[in-house]
Amino acid sequence: MNIIAKLMIAVAALTMPAFGLAAQDNANPVALKGDVKAEKIVTDADGAERIELVEPTSIVPGDRLVFGTDYANNGADAVTNFVVTNPLPAAVRLAPDADPALDVSVDGGKTWGALAALTFTNSDGTTRPAAHADVTHVRWVLASIAPGASGRLTYPAIIR
Repeated sequence: MNIIAKLMIAVAALTMPAFGLAAQDNANPVALKGDVKAEKIVTDADGAERIELVEPTSIVPGDRLVFGTDYANNGADAVTNFVVTNPLPAAVRLAPDADPALDVSVDGGKTWGALAALTFTNSDGTTRPAAHADVTHVRWVLASIAPGASGRLTYPAIIR
């Protein structure tokens, strides 16, 4: 299976009701939809370059992707402390320019924090400061989502 197919399977998993909702039940009014886009550098007619997000069709190691999750509260009441958790597909690593305040895990979702505050345990039991390539999950805790409110959560990644 090629990298694009694996990424599409990972994105499909993002749209499943159980995605990121371990503490939520099926009656939750918040809808989630995940996607992944590739960054493409486009040169305008005047020679200026800009980044455009496009559907990934052909990607190679080193290419940049943006994983996104759209959320919408379709209910009549505010939803509080809503947690959205995204596992990183094995084929990617968190990009070095990701928000340093992003809540991440390097141990499969057991512990969470800013990357700079985490340590990684090597196979020999030694520890070291965690790196972007060690991140296994990212998450957001949305304090409150008003009725009818929606938004988008994103993180950048690089193909390994």
